[in-house]
Amino acid sequence: MTEPTILAIESSCDETSAAVIRGGKVLSNIIATQAVHEKYGGVVPELASRAHQQNIIPVVSQALLTANVTKSELNAVAFTKGPGLLGALLVGCSFAKSFALGLNIPLIEVNHMQAHILAHFIEDPKPSFPFLCLTVSGGHTQIVLVKDHLDMEIIGQTTDDAVGEAFDKTAKMLGLPYPGGPMLDKAAATGNPEAFQFPVGNMPGYNFSFSGIKTSVLYFLKEKSKDNPGFAQENMADICASVQQTLIKTLLKKLVQASKDLGIKEIAIAGGVSANSGLRKTLQDYAVKYKWNVYIPAFQYCTDNAAMIAMASHFQYLKSDFATQYVSPEPRMKF
Repeated sequence: MTEPTILAIESSCDETSAAVIRGGKVLSNIIATQAVHEKYGGVVPELASRAHQQNIIPVVSQALLTANVTKSELNAVAFTKGPGLLGALLVGCSFAKSFALGLNIPLIEVNHMQAHILAHFIEDPKPSFPFLCLTVSGGHTQIVLVKDHLDMEIIGQTTDDAVGEAFDKTAKMLGLPYPGGPMLDKAAATGNPEAFQFPVGNMPGYNFSFSGIKTSVLYFLKEKSKDNPGFAQENMADICASVQQTLIKTLLKKLVQASKDLGIKEIAIAGGVSANSGLRKTLQDYAVKYKWNVYIPAFQYCTDNAAMIAMASHFQYLKSDFATQYVSPEPRMKF
């Protein structure tokens, strides 16, 4: 089999991205962000869909140009099937189907969360199987047992809100600008993580619960602001550092438990929250403490991007795992 050349498209939320991969090597990875959501403090699904429609053709064109690949050289077209926002997914799905049909080449549907994990195979060093991957984003929090490139099992997950949402909602309550999570991370850098205590739900097994900490922060701020309206602003760094440490310790407590129970020391993180500097540093500290081999993706492969979709599609292509032209997006797609 000749080395497959694949065009991959990612449009699950508010990033329009296209990448080209050949023989497992990413040749281009173009991302168009959507600034339209900033004034709303969060992603507006309808506006995201419209922005994808505007961005997808120039982004795909640039991805092919950067990779120095023509349409006739493509062996397949891949796209994010889910999970994600329905309207946003529809744009990428419809474009990919039309593109593949016009070229008479196979179509590959990719699971967005599996792709986040497979981003670890874009660059060296790469984890060895089996490994545990903590996938953390605005919509998901999971501990995944990765047995092979396409053989994964969720062994723990949030029972309510994702950790990324806890970061974002806390940032919004503190009046930090969008996107909240990175802004909270930045503010936490100069704060005292022991300044304040916040509780987090203790779920059985390897599961998580993050709905409680948002409520805790809300009432904490209301109480402290009664006598001092400027409390949040005056203590911004300490509040951010304390919340961040609480969330990180909660995540890694379950990861440590899973590692010990399964005897696995190959540990990875993936997803948008894996860009958090506090999480990355703490994971490195835990690597020394527990003698783990830790794998942290480059920043450009943490947030939503088409390179990870391309990498997933590469392994699916080798297995002849192709979709039909009747495939539809699945906003709540599972593994």
